[in-house]
Formats: sequence, C-alpha cells, structure tokens
Amino acid sequence: MKRLFLSLFVLATTFSAIAQSEAKYRKIDSLLNHFSRNDKFMGVISIREKGKPVFEKAYGYADVEAKVKATPDTKYKIGSVTKMFTSAMIFQLVDEKKLKLDMKLSDFFPKIKNAEKIKISDLLGHTSGIYNISDDKALDDIKMKLPNRKQLLDRIESYSSVFEPGSKAEYSNTNYLLLGYIIQDITNKTYKEAVFERIVKRAGLKNTYYFSKIDPKKKEAYSYKFIDGKWMRQEEYHESSAGGAAGLQSTASDLTLFAKALWSGTLISKESLAEMTKIEMGYGRGLFAFPFGERKFLGHNGDIEGFATVLGYYPKEDLAISLTLNGVNTEIDDMMIGIFSCYYKLPYRFPNFATTAVDDTILKSYEGLYTTPSLPYKVKIVAREGRLVAIAMEPGQGMFELNPLSETEFNYDPANLSMIFSPKGFTLKQGGQVTEFTKASP
Repeated sequence: MKRLFLSLFVLATTFSAIAQSEAKYRKIDSLLNHFSRNDKFMGVISIREKGKPVFEKAYGYADVEAKVKATPDTKYKIGSVTKMFTSAMIFQLVDEKKLKLDMKLSDFFPKIKNAEKIKISDLLGHTSGIYNISDDKALDDIKMKLPNRKQLLDRIESYSSVFEPGSKAEYSNTNYLLLGYIIQDITNKTYKEAVFERIVKRAGLKNTYYFSKIDPKKKEAYSYKFIDGKWMRQEEYHESSAGGAAGLQSTASDLTLFAKALWSGTLISKESLAEMTKIEMGYGRGLFAFPFGERKFLGHNGDIEGFATVLGYYPKEDLAISLTLNGVNTEIDDMMIGIFSCYYKLPYRFPNFATTAVDDTILKSYEGLYTTPSLPYKVKIVAREGRLVAIAMEPGQGMFELNPLSETEFNYDPANLSMIFSPKGFTLKQGGQVTEFTKASP
C-alpha cells in the first residue's frame, strides 16, 4: 500500500496544549465503537506516549466464523509496514560497515535491468525504476503457492526498467524483496532469522515474526472483506511471495514499541536514522511522512489479503500510534482523521453512515474539473467503483471518497463537508460556509 493522505479541503492547524486526560481516550473508544458497530472495521489500536502504552483496545473478531473476539494480543499480518523493519536492518548493516548505500545492485543481482546504475539507496527510496512485482498479473497465479527465490528473481530479471534510476520515485514492492534477499546474503541467515535476531530481540518485541499459514491457536487473526452485508474470509498468500516487502505479522502494541526502539537509538545509529527519515521525492527509506495539520507523522501503512495496518510516529511528542486491522469497510484515512481529532481535542463530528445507491450514469455525469474564484485550487471529481471521489488539485491536499445521501447530495463527514451537484457545478458546504463551484467545459 502506498502513502496515506490526511489532508482535507479545510483542516484546522492551530492546536492548544493538551493536558493528560482519560477523556480523549474515551472519545477515541466511542469513535471506534461507532465504526465497529456499523461494520466499518475489525482490529486493534495502540497508542504509546514516551515509550508507555496509554490506550490499547480490540474491536470485532479475530475469527468471525468461530466467533472468537479480537484482543490486544491478537496478531495481524502487517503488509508493507514490514518495509520499516527491512530498512532498519539495511541500516544496521551500514552501521556495521558490511554495506554502503552507494553500493550497486549489480554487486548482488547483475542480471536485473540497470543493475549497474541502481544503488542500495535507490531501492530504499523507491528510485530504482524496477517494475513493481505486485502489478504483475501473472504473479496472482503463484502468490497463493510456493514461489521460491529463484522463481521470483527470474521474473524480476525479465522486467524492463520503468524509468532511469534516480530520476524520480515510484513505489515498488520489488525493491524490498531484493533488499530482503541482500540481508539474507550478507548475514547468511533467512529473513525470518535475521529479523528475529536484529529487530525482535533487540526491541523487546513479544509477538512479531514472519508469517506462515494462519493458526488461530496462536492468536493469529484471519482476514476479511465486507461483501453483501457480511464479513467474508480472504484467501491466504504464501509467505515466500511477501519477503522483505510484506512478510511480517505483529500486534498493534509491538508496532508502537518497534517505533519507539527505532527512534530511541536501540536499533540503528542517529546518523542512520537521519538518513532513513530523510524525505526525498515523497519517500523516506522504508517510510514516508503523512500530515495531520501542522504535525507530520513518520511511518508506513500496509495491506495484504484483507489485512490493513498503519504505524505512525511523531518524534517531537514521542508519540506512536498503530492500527492493525483484519477487516476494513471504510477509508482508513477517515478513521485516522477521527482518531487524531479526538486525541488532540479538535472539533469533530462522528460520521453519519447513512447512505444510498446512485446509478453509475448519474455518477459519471458529475465527473469533471470544478473551479471557484474564491479558492486557489481546482477540484476534480471522478466516478470510481460506484462512488464519487473528490481530488483537490493542490500540493499537500489529498483525495477522499464522497458518501451519497441522495442522487445530488454527497458528504464527507470527517471534514463536516457536503456537496450538492447540479448540471452546472456543485455547492460546497463546510463549517458554516457556502462556496459555489462551476464545472469547467469539457
């Protein structure tokens, strides 16, 4: 999964000093219960302040069919959050003088296109130009089976380069599969062994390891998607296809503890941490920044099968937050906006999950670019999978899905925003303000 966007059309950025209080955790709990009761997610949240867990709670089921409820100790596959672990191990090897960031990929895998131009730092920061193996539809046939390292390398070696190394950044899981292989080759250990010795033991993690076939007796959750009004269990990927890109499972609590260990110097040097967290072309090395107002959290998010995970850390406040989910039926951004709003005691209205079905032809008729003289940005509306998506065409703004209340009125509750469409444009209502947007001519 790629980066999160937590920006809105209008988002307050002035925060008052927050006193320690149980009230904000009760409100977060109420919010997540609201999402859970409406079948919007299942999973666990963990919040850790200055190294200490201050709020952890589970919602929904680890095993829907057996009616086994989730607990804070339930383990979830964490998808691409694994990349933070892989990156940390690469920087450990740099600290140990066993690897250099400017070493070429050709030193390890010379048959890959442009290997003589691709540096280790390009793999870390997604500037390698190597095709994303997750976009390879042929991989769908083998990811449930047992693709070995040679099979995956043969496939990677067959790809043409997507762009010249170092010229831009484009997310590719292939980069981290290769980094995982490099860790194996340098340490002479499997990825599973390396991550246990180098991360799990050093950080004091109790419930983090390389995943295999799900075993509910080990408090491992199954994953689900909400289909036709019920949670449907998803097929499991074979762990060998995930590797250093997405191969770990963990608990929400372990993830916030991992973040604390990473930023405290337990795992890598200060110099390596500075390099790892340097954001260039939108990416750090195994992480990225996602904003909430004036704050920029560092971390990653991930998805695999029906699992979804978010891990964020705000160094200035020594604050770590993680969501480990085995069922998602809403935008995770919406949940995070609500959680952060409750945590920082900002005005926030719980979302109204009332909705209606709107014909695709009507949705398509609203597609286009909209402008208004009173705001400096344009808004693009697109129809996607039976929903409308609004995209603010302004740096730092994101995209979000609109909820249909009728054939003409749509809302986005986290921002207290509604849009009423007409053939000529739409009326934006937010925070007591009304703004008229006009649809640009085709």
